[in-house]
Amino acid sequence: MATVIATEPLAFERIDEQAMRARATQFRTEIARRRTVRDFSEELVPVDVVRTCIDAAAQAPSGANKQPWTFVLVTDRVLKQRIRHAAEEEERAFYAGRATEQWLDDLAPLGTDEHKPFLETAPCLIVVFAQRNGPGGEKHYYVTESVGIACGFLLAALHRAGLATLTHTPSPMGFLADILERPANERAFLLIPVGYPMTACTVPRIERKRLSDVLVER
Repeated sequence: MATVIATEPLAFERIDEQAMRARATQFRTEIARRRTVRDFSEELVPVDVVRTCIDAAAQAPSGANKQPWTFVLVTDRVLKQRIRHAAEEEERAFYAGRATEQWLDDLAPLGTDEHKPFLETAPCLIVVFAQRNGPGGEKHYYVTESVGIACGFLLAALHRAGLATLTHTPSPMGFLADILERPANERAFLLIPVGYPMTACTVPRIERKRLSDVLVER
């Protein structure tokens, strides 16, 4: 028989509607300023702040509370260099033949290519691993959904803390588990360079979909 989990009072702060609207608007304005950065300064960042943001991400909900994630924080220059070289090898294969013409056409306005210097210049890399199951074979549920939510928490926390980020998904990403010596039950889910943007950093001028384009009310 399963053990019944003890309960505790919910720590919920009820605020008035005016404050709710102010908070919602403030967050929307702030998160809209978050942009993907590819030109990072080599200036060091406070690693304790990054750890706190990872701790915030680890508070995300997960299927059956299995918390099927591992966050590997990489600051070692040699490891970052190895990750860059391995990622660029995969990216060369991607741009040379794996990607469809449509995919390459969609990427072209963003100016991306197989060169990934940010994997070395960013002072921190966070590699998020999804745990297919627990170390002892314990079953995990809704792994992709759970880890995706945690990554959303992490990106928002890092932005809120004043740090720039990039979401990088070289495909395939098996090299990350090899380089970082992760166990067989973990697969790389997302690679996030973290740091300060270079002085005079620019980003593509893009448009977001309007709320009316993404919201359906019934």
